[in-house]
Amino acid sequence: MKHSIKAKQNNSKNCIVCGLDNKLSLKTKFYETEDNEVIALFTADEVHQSYPGITHGGISSAILDETIGRAIMAHYDEDVWGVTLELNLRYKKPVPLGVDLKAVGRITAERGSLFEGTGEILLPDGEVAVSCKGKYLKRNIHDIANDSFTDTEWFSVEDKSKVKELDLP
Repeated sequence: MKHSIKAKQNNSKNCIVCGLDNKLSLKTKFYETEDNEVIALFTADEVHQSYPGITHGGISSAILDETIGRAIMAHYDEDVWGVTLELNLRYKKPVPLGVDLKAVGRITAERGSLFEGTGEILLPDGEVAVSCKGKYLKRNIHDIANDSFTDTEWFSVEDKSKVKELDLP
């Protein structure tokens, strides 16, 4: 299934999921679709390992938490973030290391300052490796981080591939 991309989201310097200056980071790229879902592109490597050749479950949890939490930005703007209240995961298949993977997240319910979402990590063949449901609190980034974060830590990264569509199995 092809998804039309409306925007690429920012990265940060030090986040374990998207931080470009963090040597342990997944350096994930996040894209907003026309359907207000968020697609994350990432590749786990040896520093993210659990069993040999397999991504640690906590890393899978982190990528899904971030992807669903970022989905609220597709409905508002980059100042509205999700702060995790609850996260429930189902591990269905091992998540391999060294393979380009996709995660997708979406908002499923919204009530005032709370929202709920779901997400999945997809294997290259389209199988769901990990699924997730979460509950989040909507917060303005300026209420949870100081201004130096948005001034120096949170930034747009040029997408040299100029992604306009992403294909999800």
